[in-house]
Amino acid sequence: MNESDSVVVHLLDKEYRVACPAGERDNLLRAARYLDKQMREVRDANVIGLERIAVMTAINLAHELLQTSTALESAPSSDRLERLLNKVDAEISAQQTHRAAMNTPHSL
Repeated sequence: MNESDSVVVHLLDKEYRVACPAGERDNLLRAARYLDKQMREVRDANVIGLERIAVMTAINLAHELLQTSTALESAPSSDRLERLLNKVDAEISAQQTHRAAMNTPHSL
């Protein structure tokens, strides 16, 4: 790994050199800042030891990821959502047509 393929990140005041694909530097740094914040929250909850802090943080992040993944899976698919919107549009059009017919004077 050469210098251009890696980024230095800081976690709990320790420095780590991490391999990084070209163009992903900003995302990696953002992820490292988020991880550092989460690790500090675990440490501030009186968890002692770097390994224990890392494991507890990993469990918390995995839980957060699974909750988000489950929420996304249970959300309506874009196809279903489009069908529902089409039904709503059709019902609105039918109501507007009905109202227009009711307001049109009828000749005998």
